[in-house]
Amino acid sequence: MKELEKTEVTTKTELVGNIEKTETIEKTEKLVKTSKEEKIETIEKIKTTEKKTAMLNLTEGDPLTLILRFAFPMLLGTLFQQFYGMMDTIIVGKMIGLKALAGVGSTGAINFMINGFVIGTCSGFAIPVAQKFGAGQFEKLRKYVGNILYLTVIFSIVMTVVIGVLTKPILQWMNTPEETFSYAYLYIFIVFLGIPTTFLYNITSSVVRSLGDSKTPVYFLILAALLNIILDYVSIRFLGFGVDGPAYATVISQFVSGLLCLIYMIKRFPIIHLKKEDIKPERHYYKRLLLMGVPMGLQYSITAIGSVILQTAVNGLGSQAMAAITAGQRISNFCCCVFDSLGVTMATFAGQNVGARKLSRIKKGVWEATKVGSIYAVLICAVLFFFGDEIPKIFINASEVQVIKMAKEFLLGNAFFYIPLAVLNVWRFSVQGMGFSGFAMLAGVSEMIARIIVAFIFIPLLGYMAACYASPLAWIFADAFLIPAFFKCMKRLKRFPA
Repeated sequence: MKELEKTEVTTKTELVGNIEKTETIEKTEKLVKTSKEEKIETIEKIKTTEKKTAMLNLTEGDPLTLILRFAFPMLLGTLFQQFYGMMDTIIVGKMIGLKALAGVGSTGAINFMINGFVIGTCSGFAIPVAQKFGAGQFEKLRKYVGNILYLTVIFSIVMTVVIGVLTKPILQWMNTPEETFSYAYLYIFIVFLGIPTTFLYNITSSVVRSLGDSKTPVYFLILAALLNIILDYVSIRFLGFGVDGPAYATVISQFVSGLLCLIYMIKRFPIIHLKKEDIKPERHYYKRLLLMGVPMGLQYSITAIGSVILQTAVNGLGSQAMAAITAGQRISNFCCCVFDSLGVTMATFAGQNVGARKLSRIKKGVWEATKVGSIYAVLICAVLFFFGDEIPKIFINASEVQVIKMAKEFLLGNAFFYIPLAVLNVWRFSVQGMGFSGFAMLAGVSEMIARIIVAFIFIPLLGYMAACYASPLAWIFADAFLIPAFFKCMKRLKRFPA
């Protein structure tokens, strides 16, 4: 009897065990099926998105072709951005006067310091998105986007309040001449009130670019540029504004482009449609975002601190020197759009290929982009050499002969060193995209040191000529650090994932 009972118990146990195993297998099959369905659904979403957008996968195909395809739309956008910046300068210089031009121009360094931090931080926030997209990890991608939302709102509010309070003391510390101070303060204070709009455009466009679509943000940027120019002219010519007109125009146009980019991103990218669990701050994600974004933002700001100190020294050279450098810098910035576009392209290119673990493609892409940048550097230097007398007249009245001559001197001083600038942009942004934003920040420190040396040592000794060669010296300092840093980063990635 006992043996029968034991056999019965054993049989029942086996039966229960088999039922449990069957249920477990069924559950596993369901999970696998669900997982497969989700993957298929995600792939379909990506295919649909690729058809609807200019989404570009940078992990497959010829690197040079992909880099040029990705960079060209951004080049158009950057050109338009510089174009409306130039129009600000032309309208202010021609319609308000030389002092207003010098005042607005003297805010360039501090404007770059703050806007540079915003642009760098947003670019850094987008790098984990590019890496997860390259790796096909879309659940984590959405988590990053959700945490980006929180961080962007916090940064926008804090920066607007703090910088609004500090603007006047900074301009005073910069030795801004009394005759141009009121123009400088009015213009830059209004621009800084629009910091949230700067964040709005830059974060949405950075995320869209990280997913392989470099074209669409450009369309909105072009629209913003045209709107900015119209508002500039109307505000001064018909509404009686001074330098505050172009400042308001900048804020309004940035808001419009940012809003359009946000609407587009939500409608056209199903893979980043957030669920409840995605919209929740998580330490792992926001810590990684801060580690990527803040160093990149600081890299721009640290570089700009050197420019602010340099501008302080330039302000002591008088309003003619200030106006000449303002015009020369606008022209130089316009000519350097190719380098900027190649750089931003390489950040996305490197980010996606790190995610896909295709490290040899990164090295090949860097060399190809460097060649393109160097060829362009030689061509644009030749253009500025032969037409350097005429181009500054776009901004400066022909009667200001001395100012035009000084502007040409500044232009050529920069143009002869555009190849080091091409190397700087391509290699620095590649290092950022690979996930080593700390090294990119240290390159910014190198630039800052070079500009401080010029401001405190060479300008007092050599005057205006030293100011013309400040940026080239900064580019060379940064390259000397970045090139070995790049190869060190490649070695690290071969040993460990990013």
